Amino acid sequence: MADMDAATAKMIANLEANTGKSFSDWIALARGAGQAKHGQMVAWLKAEQGLTHGYANLVAHKAMASDAGSQDGEDLFAAMFAGPKAAIKPAYDKAAAFVEGLGSVEFAPKKGYTSLRRTKQFGLLQPSTKDRLDIGLALKGVEPAGRLEAAGSWNGMVSHRIRIAAPDEIDAEVEGWLRQAWERA
Repeated sequence: MADMDAATAKMIANLEANTGKSFSDWIALARGAGQAKHGQMVAWLKAEQGLTHGYANLVAHKAMASDAGSQDGEDLFAAMFAGPKAAIKPAYDKAAAFVEGLGSVEFAPKKGYTSLRRTKQFGLLQPSTKDRLDIGLALKGVEPAGRLEAAGSWNGMVSHRIRIAAPDEIDAEVEGWLRQAWERA
């Protein structure tokens, strides 16, 4: 986690140096923009303020307190599976256990999903509904086939998505895609 904290601090310093605005000014500006969703705020910061995606994403996460550094990770995780989405937690647990067994990996909970990182983000686990866990993977250049579909506009942080309805759907094929994304990170 110290590496991520150092990288974030460096990004904040660079943002301030490049724009002349303090990070707290950026947070206040973003909060006053009237954007209710993370993606909307990122788009607004890029289009109206000229920020690159990385800086806009950082400011949006901090402004909305939707990243692991802004809230306690356990609170974010508990909120992710509150209510009806608790039904899909066994599938999440199976996928998370497999990923954890791969070796060096960081689980970074957000408001609606958990980011999976090695040296960079390689995937995410998102309880989208009470009946579906979406696994997002960074597999740029891999042709979508079968259950491995293009992520499209679902999430810009990954290239592919797998829809999981039950723990037994996390089989050798899904584990192979998870391993491949992990190895690329």
